[in-house]
Amino acid sequence: MLIKKRNLFKSTILFIFLVSLSACKKAAGEGGTSTIKGKIWVEDWNNAFTIKNGEYVGYDEDVYILYGDAVSYSDKTKANYNGEFEFKYLRKGKYKIYVYSKDNTLQSKSGDVAVIKEIEITENKQTKELEQITIFN
Repeated sequence: MLIKKRNLFKSTILFIFLVSLSACKKAAGEGGTSTIKGKIWVEDWNNAFTIKNGEYVGYDEDVYILYGDAVSYSDKTKANYNGEFEFKYLRKGKYKIYVYSKDNTLQSKSGDVAVIKEIEITENKQTKELEQITIFN
């Protein structure tokens, strides 16, 4: 009986140790030292996408971020007057940044689509810059 209790105790300690090791690995998200930056550019078209009215920086556009495999957006910000945005204090991991745009293929029933960029932070204190995100208005 004493041997069974010792084996149970050892198994319990081992289990707790393994669980605590897996809990130490932090997933993508806030709490880190890295930053993702980017810029929004807008192409302004008529409703049929046959005449381009102009182009300009995407000031005041909503920009969303997904941490890891999240389904709903994890955070959002607005682009500044130069169309620039940033998400700070991120940990290592994979991220998706997206902005809504008019659908230039005219296939979306709502008329809007998400323009999605994927990026990975691989080091602490890293600043990653996305390629320009172009949306249609």
